[in-house]
Amino acid sequence: MSQFKQERVLITGGASGLGRALAEHWAQTGAKVCIADLNAERADDVLAAIKPLAADVIFCQCDITNQDHVEAVRDTLLKEWGGVDVVVNNAGVATGGAVADEPMEQWQWVFDINLFGLVRFTKVFTPIFKQQGRGYFLNVASQAGLTAMPMMGSYCAVKAAVVSFSESMRLELVDDNIGVSVLCPAFFRTNLHESVRSDNPVMHSVVNKLLERGSMTAQQVAEIAYEGVQNGKFMIQTHKEGKQATRLRRWLPESWYLRMMEKETVKFRKKGKSTQ
Repeated sequence: MSQFKQERVLITGGASGLGRALAEHWAQTGAKVCIADLNAERADDVLAAIKPLAADVIFCQCDITNQDHVEAVRDTLLKEWGGVDVVVNNAGVATGGAVADEPMEQWQWVFDINLFGLVRFTKVFTPIFKQQGRGYFLNVASQAGLTAMPMMGSYCAVKAAVVSFSESMRLELVDDNIGVSVLCPAFFRTNLHESVRSDNPVMHSVVNKLLERGSMTAQQVAEIAYEGVQNGKFMIQTHKEGKQATRLRRWLPESWYLRMMEKETVKFRKKGKSTQ
C-alpha cells in the first residue's frame, strides 16, 4: 500500500489544527487536497495557503454527522477528480468530566462526531476504493485511546473505539488492497481546546495547559503521520512518552500498572474535582 501514488487526498476537519497541518504537508508533495469542514472562513485561509503548492484544492462544507453532507463530498470528488486515494478521518472534538457528572447528551455528541462521523466516511468511500482497486484510510485517534485518563471518560472511550475499529478495518479490507493506519498522538500544540465540551470549567483550563505544554507541534505530528502512511504502518504513535506508556500498559502486571497510573494522575483528579 505504501507504493501507490497519493495524488488525491480528502481531509475531514482540515480547516484548522492537525487537519490544516496534514493538508499543508500533503500539498507540499504536489497532491490534490480536499478539505471537508464546517468552518468556511478558516477553510478559505487554508486553501489560500496551499494553492501555490497543491495540484488542486477543493473545499466542501460538511457536517460529518449529516449523511447527506458526507455523500455530497463523495459526489463532488467523483465529479472533480474521478475518485480519491487517501481519506483522512481527522475531524473531532474533545470532552471532559467526571463519570457521575458528564451528561449522556455529551457522550452522544462526542461519539456522533469522533466515531460515527468517521464510520460514515468509511462506509461511503470504501466502495469507491474497491472500485478503484486501491485506497487508504488514515484515522485520527489519540494516545487517550490507548492509555486512559481520569475525568475524560467519554473522550478516552470514543478514541479507544476508533483504535479498535481501525484494526477491524485493516483486517477486513486488506484483500481489497485498502490500507488503514490509526494515528495516536499525545497532547500537542493545537486548537483542540476550542472544541472542548465540559460542565466543569476547571477541565477547560486543564486541557489548555496540557496542549500548551505539548512537546510537539501539529506540523511535526502531521509529518510523522504522513511518513507512517507512506510506510503502511498501522499504529502511528508520535510521542516518546506515549510509546513508553503503551509499553508499560502491555508489559506490566495489571495491578502494578494501575497503581502507577493512580499515582501519576492524583493532581489531575484533584483538579477535575475542584468544582464539584
